[in-house]
Amino acid sequence: MKAVAYQRSLPVEEAESLLDVELPDPVVQGRDLLIEVRAVSVNPVDTKMRMRSEPVQGQWQVLGWDASGVVRAVGDEVRGFRPGDRVWYAGAIDRPGSNAELQLVDERLVGSMPDALDFAAAAALPLTAITAWEMLFDRLQLVPGKQSDGQCLLIIGAAGGVGSIMLQLARRLTAATVVATASRPASADWVKLLGAHHVIDHRKPLRAQLEAIGIGAASHVVSLSHSDEHFEAIAEAIAPQGRFGLIDDPGPIDVRLLKRKSVSLHWEFMFTRSLFATDDMAAQGRLLGELARMVDEGLVRSTANEHFGRICADALKRAHALLESGQARGKIVLEGFQ
Repeated sequence: MKAVAYQRSLPVEEAESLLDVELPDPVVQGRDLLIEVRAVSVNPVDTKMRMRSEPVQGQWQVLGWDASGVVRAVGDEVRGFRPGDRVWYAGAIDRPGSNAELQLVDERLVGSMPDALDFAAAAALPLTAITAWEMLFDRLQLVPGKQSDGQCLLIIGAAGGVGSIMLQLARRLTAATVVATASRPASADWVKLLGAHHVIDHRKPLRAQLEAIGIGAASHVVSLSHSDEHFEAIAEAIAPQGRFGLIDDPGPIDVRLLKRKSVSLHWEFMFTRSLFATDDMAAQGRLLGELARMVDEGLVRSTANEHFGRICADALKRAHALLESGQARGKIVLEGFQ
């Protein structure tokens, strides 16, 4: 099968940072689905893994944790899918990724694709939607429902992939006032389009901007990037007994700043369930099923914002470079193999 892979962790500018290769077709068994990958999207985890996770000498590592495709074959323990089903998923970080023509994925991590989306638009959502959903409702325990309860959700760095779907989920599923941060006019326009009640600039003092729009303090704060740079401002802006969540890999932060307000800290890593084969692994498949329903009902839109063409090393290098620049809005998608 065709794939894009690497053997050494290198800066994206290096010729061998990602290469077009031919690899053996995987063999399906157990609870796995063998999926023909039709489209993928790129996430910051791809760039981090490329730089931090070097395979055993002589072996190839395939990245990619957002995809849509068609089931080609199923293992002998699979009950929920059959060949020909259109599916979407984020997969597991400790298995070969989706930047290949064929991929094995545990059926518990897979959902049926929305009828309303094509493969490229669908590939933009799984990883970020699972991350956003788990953060909002499993970690921060934001109260679902439309009855007003005074909750305010502040999303730091809301224009990226996770923020783009988190905004939509928070608006559709809760009564919280949603405040997004963006530092550029194009990013501010993007988060407004996705439903933010208010937009402020994370380069300026957060608490003063919240007070200026009549919020005062945020009951829930999520930081999606550069959390170490924003942490002191977050500690000032969050309400007493608030909940703070983050998904990135920041430098050292002084958690003692949260003590006076009895603020709880929550880390979200959507691969935890698959890494540890938790009893509730299938929650991610069910979540994707619910998300597909919301998409088909017009309640949530795809966050695909740029299409980089075919799935190949050159296109993926461009996608990695854009993500590493910090200038991406929404998701970058690629579709089909050369």
